[in-house]
Amino acid sequence: MKVLTVALVLVVAAAVLLRWRRPAWYWLVFGAAFAIGRVLVNYTSVMDACRLTVPPSRWRLALARIANRPVPESRAPRILRLRPTRTGLVLRLKLRPGQDAFDVSAATDRLRHSFAMYGVTSRELRSGVVEVRMTGYDVLKRVHMPTRTDPAPMRVPVALREDGSVHYRDYRAVPHGLILGATESGKSVFQRNLVVGLAPLDVALVGIDCKQGVELFPLARRFSALADNPDAALDLLEALVIHMGDVYQLIRAEQRITVNVADAEIASDIWDLPDHLRPVPIVVLVDEVAELALFASKDEEKRRDRIITALVRLAQLGRAAGIYLEICGQRFGSELGKGITMLRAQLTGRTAHRVNDESSANMAFGDIAPDAVLAAIQIPTETPGIAVTGDSSGGWARIRAPHTSLRQAVNICNRYADRTPDVPALAPFRPVVGSLAPASEPLAKNAPATA
Repeated sequence: MKVLTVALVLVVAAAVLLRWRRPAWYWLVFGAAFAIGRVLVNYTSVMDACRLTVPPSRWRLALARIANRPVPESRAPRILRLRPTRTGLVLRLKLRPGQDAFDVSAATDRLRHSFAMYGVTSRELRSGVVEVRMTGYDVLKRVHMPTRTDPAPMRVPVALREDGSVHYRDYRAVPHGLILGATESGKSVFQRNLVVGLAPLDVALVGIDCKQGVELFPLARRFSALADNPDAALDLLEALVIHMGDVYQLIRAEQRITVNVADAEIASDIWDLPDHLRPVPIVVLVDEVAELALFASKDEEKRRDRIITALVRLAQLGRAAGIYLEICGQRFGSELGKGITMLRAQLTGRTAHRVNDESSANMAFGDIAPDAVLAAIQIPTETPGIAVTGDSSGGWARIRAPHTSLRQAVNICNRYADRTPDVPALAPFRPVVGSLAPASEPLAKNAPATA
């Protein structure tokens, strides 16, 4: 008996310690089993309390009267599958006749309280089938990306969603993106995660950092082109526009549109070209767009108009040529001048970190997901890195990128420096860097970044 008591005390102590220090381990060892038991035992009563049941059909009522049996109870959605994950549970439901996915979505907050879970979200998989994802703990408090992700060409994992799934930046599905955030909101860390995710891929990185290059120039070994002032940015963007025209000429020459060519072999963008002809895709990262749009003289105004015109052209036409934009800023409103709202309309992917006013959140989501505006302005100051992401479909989610220091990003960019492609059109803008330190010499944590 004494041995059992000691063992029980040790188990309880281990559970408390894991829940405090390693919530993911606690969930996998203890929490998932308890949560599955709660869901299965209380499922019918919870569904009834959340108004997710339907009354018995007429033929069941008639059959009960004929057989002189009690009146059948209301029926809850049928459980198709219940499986645990590293962050929670995934419950797949088959809806009853008369129910729709909105009923489940409207009841997610009640389900969260009833099942004693941290968060509940739902989405419709197909007609009549809804997936409910429940998280057992705050996955955004300490972000740990899963060791196994599902990357693809031009698709990189950059953050963790509040439902425990991985948030990917897929440039082929969402070519251009906008990243907003106030100072110290985590915008720069999110950008570093993008660079770190793109570094191992066959892609050319182009950076425009008008803060004298303090954000992007330490990562210069992995960049094919960099600009640190508006004048250099104008020349670089116009070179990209010329390169885009050359790529379109290549696609036009390789379209092979004849009556004997199958539709699947007709080229309409670079991804339809054969591998030996396909130009390398280009991702353009603009660190602070306001520095490109502000002006104080007539000459600067002319330069500004040319910059915005080039950006709008790249946003409108660059996707088929394999040119993708990722534009960062603290604000992105009409006060930056003509052409800005036209550019913003082309940026499908929207990510907003903590902002200082509601109008800044409206700049990101007011035209695509109004519900996300309130979520963006409620991000607390003490949790940098938390953001709200959405796209033109109207869906949105809270995410948080893992903290990646500048030193870590520099090391990764140096490791993949040999994958930096040479793009002839961008050769004049290639950053000049020194030779790498020998592999046997580890970089000191406080060593200055070379550029």
